[in-house]
Amino acid sequence: MINNSKSSGREVRRAQVVLLLDAETKSEMITTLTGYSRRQSFDLRRSYLQKGIEGLKDKRKGKPKELLTKKQREEVIELLKTKSPKDYHYDWGYWTTGIIGDLIKRQYNVQYKSKTSFYVILRQAKFTYHKPGRVYRERNEEEVKEWQKSAKPKLEKALSEKNTIILTEDEMILSTQTTFQKIWLPQGEYPKIEISNKRQNRSIYGFLNIKTGQEHAFKTKWQNMHITVKVLKELRKIYPTQRILIFWDGAGWHRGSKVQEFIQKDQNIETIYFPRYAPEENPQEHVWKNGRSRVANNQFIENIDKIANKFVQYLNASRFPYSLLGWSADS
Repeated sequence: MINNSKSSGREVRRAQVVLLLDAETKSEMITTLTGYSRRQSFDLRRSYLQKGIEGLKDKRKGKPKELLTKKQREEVIELLKTKSPKDYHYDWGYWTTGIIGDLIKRQYNVQYKSKTSFYVILRQAKFTYHKPGRVYRERNEEEVKEWQKSAKPKLEKALSEKNTIILTEDEMILSTQTTFQKIWLPQGEYPKIEISNKRQNRSIYGFLNIKTGQEHAFKTKWQNMHITVKVLKELRKIYPTQRILIFWDGAGWHRGSKVQEFIQKDQNIETIYFPRYAPEENPQEHVWKNGRSRVANNQFIENIDKIANKFVQYLNASRFPYSLLGWSADS
């Protein structure tokens, strides 16, 4: 960031603050050199530790341009052929459209609106597409339509209530067993990723705030009604006085007696169950996909708690404006 000619003066000073703190420079000297107070300096370092370089960027800068020049496009194609994402400080070594988009924005202050532009660039670099196949479970279309019809008025009512928090919830299991994401490679090359023969799991409870796009993720050892109650108690600390409307599925640990007792005792939590076998109705599913893509896919996982903590930290520091029944934080 300091050496990048496109960085603003504010961004350069913020990066210098982090480096000076790391070098144990006295606060008075940091203030003299950068203009940031002791409190501001530690806030900047905290933001960097949570979000990386993104946490130091200047939000006052103008919006990115939309198109690369011919020369810039040629440079991107060349770096795809000769470099790895790890050369640019990403966590793993395979190109995805998300990483390419982020790199183009960092390098050239250019932002594309659709993935099609990245597909064109990747094809020009003679990359081919690799993705494991998937099989989706069947769902009852009539049941889903009936659910949509009955749930939409409840959602609209909750949206109009300032003191009502709308959350969509789901759980996922993070494992040391390697999961794979589609990647682009030069023609004739195929990926080989080390996998573990020792399986350890951690469960993640995730709640997406539909009104704001804020995620609340919690790491647990497994899923049951007792743990669900503990997670709900933590959620209540975040929203101590608000009415909470939770959309979630009909898993046993949601319907369990202890969970129902907690909800009844709270008196300000309402739950709506998603239809069976219709995960696409739950925007939290997209949050999992985003998190796996950015943190967990296509890598050997040796320490399950380390990757789970990183996964939760990423989710809680990010915003996800995914839609529920056609409504999202960006609506």
